[in-house]
Amino acid sequence: MRITISKENYLKAIAEADSEGEAVKAVTLSRWLGVSAPAVTMAIKRLRRDELIAVADDGLITLTLAGREIATRLLNRHQLIERMLTEIFDLEWYKVHDEAEQLEHAVSTDFERKLIEKLGSSSVCPHGNVVGMDSASDRRARGLKPLDEALTDEFLTVVSVFERDRGLLEFLDGTGIRPGVRLQVLSSDEGFELETGGRQFRLDRPAASKVWVKTTSPSQASA
Repeated sequence: MRITISKENYLKAIAEADSEGEAVKAVTLSRWLGVSAPAVTMAIKRLRRDELIAVADDGLITLTLAGREIATRLLNRHQLIERMLTEIFDLEWYKVHDEAEQLEHAVSTDFERKLIEKLGSSSVCPHGNVVGMDSASDRRARGLKPLDEALTDEFLTVVSVFERDRGLLEFLDGTGIRPGVRLQVLSSDEGFELETGGRQFRLDRPAASKVWVKTTSPSQASA
């Protein structure tokens, strides 16, 4: 079985969409990958033929064990490249996802091994996301929640952010929101009034839903 770049992209997209809590169907892949419905239909047929995915009667797509192994390998490589770009080349954290998308298919096994030797085996990428497969339920099991579930007067620490939306990442960077930053929720009505580092700003609910946080104490928030 030949694993093409196109197949890798579809398998990784399925894993990423699932990690964001989406029910993955053909329309999901069309939106995530920016390709036409007929193209997705053909890709799904090839992936089913190669036993890399399973498709339920309602159209729900899941990875088989073989598909999951390929997706995990590509996710690991993608996040390793992101670390290389930030830790070695000092590229801004909100830019590295797009660069890694271009480079992940070109990295050889030898170079990947050298990167691991150089960088070590950190368990998170520059966006705070766990290396490999990680679902919304996995995050909740670790005590995390989306920022859009935060309450007024709550103190939080940003753990991870959704990395596929470059515009969102640049906006968050401009406000000071990034992994490790501590926040205070001043208001949580229709949107969120937040404070970090003495700066106040507003974040709407759709954007807040892409930021995962953990609750901290006021003393930790001011540390």
